[in-house]
Amino acid sequence: MADIQPFHVMELLRRARELEAAGRDIIHMEVGEPDFPTPQPIVEAASRFIANGAVHYTPGLGLPALREAIARFYHDRFGADVAPERIIITSGASGALMLALAATTNPGDEWLLPDPGYPSNRHLVRSFEGKAIAIDVGARQHYQPTPAQVEAHWSARTRGLMVATPANPTGTLLSGEALTHLHHSTSTQGGLLLVDEIYQGLTYGVESSTALAIPELGNAEDVFVVNSFSKYFGMTGWRLGWLVAPQAYVREIEKLAQHYFISPSTPAQQAALSAFKPGTIDILEARRHEFARRRDTLLPCLRELGFEIGSEPQGAFYIYANIATLAEDSEQFARKLIETAGVAITPGLDFGSHRPREHVRIAYTTHCERLLQAVERIRAAL
Repeated sequence: MADIQPFHVMELLRRARELEAAGRDIIHMEVGEPDFPTPQPIVEAASRFIANGAVHYTPGLGLPALREAIARFYHDRFGADVAPERIIITSGASGALMLALAATTNPGDEWLLPDPGYPSNRHLVRSFEGKAIAIDVGARQHYQPTPAQVEAHWSARTRGLMVATPANPTGTLLSGEALTHLHHSTSTQGGLLLVDEIYQGLTYGVESSTALAIPELGNAEDVFVVNSFSKYFGMTGWRLGWLVAPQAYVREIEKLAQHYFISPSTPAQQAALSAFKPGTIDILEARRHEFARRRDTLLPCLRELGFEIGSEPQGAFYIYANIATLAEDSEQFARKLIETAGVAITPGLDFGSHRPREHVRIAYTTHCERLLQAVERIRAAL
């Protein structure tokens, strides 16, 4: 437990709530949660189901109808043929990551992770007595690891590589070619590749994609893919995600899921059946275009203020910026902004140990008028 660090952005959010309770106006740009409500068709589906009162457990792997709906989504949107039997419905993407690591990690096994990266990954590895090995990635390589780096960090204890596309905190993508090269590096060594796609669908200027549509990866026995209903589908508080696992691991993961969770939330699963309907997708696509507008509004303003953005985000809803010319320490900088300007952003400390004091993550999860207001507040604070 001494190795498990707090999620610093949640600590910052707690301070923001305290200030709001005291009457301060806080512009939230710290937490990765869309400000849009859950689409109405999803809410209505949940309401109808709950009103019936028959809210019981589902199978540990999730509702068969939802697993089939996800498989159809992969086929219709990406041309990927994914057997429903390989799809495990989970308690959020966090549950999917937890199950994948629990099923694959022996004590002392090493997982390679890009740094900066999503903070929970390294702590989940540690929770199963594994060891997270950071691969330092920078703006020049779009904050994504290269095959040469993977091979340089590989050891006899390495179990696999975890990557994300779009990535948190940077919003950068891995192309199909890049994923294929990374998979070649891991498979040659007899290791695993875990691809986090929880921001899939939220891409700007480029079509969204999946590793499962790549011929070499789609049915590979050493590739896991994680996804979520939280981000693109706008269902953060419903806590629902999924894991696509190699067939050989499904039974083992089912046993773990039964013991860890019994089953995912039944109302959330029933609601999610409406997430793939054409009317819902239309709502979600309109929101994606709005996120693009927010990104395009905020990027030039931040650069004008002196934030250095070496690799523009093409996905998710984050900007990862270097503030070395503005402040000596990103944590102190973030605290100053929330206390004096009423603007909440996330210091780089949450995302790893590779130059975290020089970086902040800014989420454009609020509307453009508030973003521009935040820019003026930051300008005054600077």
